[in-house]
Amino acid sequence: MYLPFRKYIDEYSGDTMTDDEFALVKAAFTPKKIRKKQYLLQEGDVCKHLSFIIKGAMRQYTVDEKGNEHIVRFGIENWWMADRESFEFSTPTIYYIDALEDTELLQVSLANLTELKQTFPGMNKLTLALDKRGHIAAQKRITAAISLTAEEKYQNLFKIHPIFFQRFPQAMIASYLGISPETLSRIRKNSILK
Repeated sequence: MYLPFRKYIDEYSGDTMTDDEFALVKAAFTPKKIRKKQYLLQEGDVCKHLSFIIKGAMRQYTVDEKGNEHIVRFGIENWWMADRESFEFSTPTIYYIDALEDTELLQVSLANLTELKQTFPGMNKLTLALDKRGHIAAQKRITAAISLTAEEKYQNLFKIHPIFFQRFPQAMIASYLGISPETLSRIRKNSILK
């Protein structure tokens, strides 16, 4: 379970961990398994862990007053899931995070992550790189949401994350794109990208 995580840290931190450093990482993270349809986080909870997906798929979403789900993130292997605001500031979350497949995670608390970043410079580099990538991804997502047509959103997502179309139901993809399932169906029917 930890080997893919070690490779991930080495890749994104730009450093190769020693066995002693990896022992510190292993001590800071706790394995967790959740079943398909089980919640990792629910609206009103405080997000107490940053979760790294070893195996499985998840989604992060809100539910409006009419009961409609609005997916803001998907997560698959080698991705992180959490409400970062809730995690960093111990505030109640507005999100739900649940498993779309049986999922295996490695979780770290804020206290353990803070200590790890102080004792292992590679983890600090990793979190800085993740924050940078997350900020850029969020900017691109906002730009797409406010300036692209439904067809362009579809093409953009297909180009960046084609695996989503194999792993997630069409209705969830539509929610993530901010379009109706009917619109997505029409776009897919007329698209050369399938």
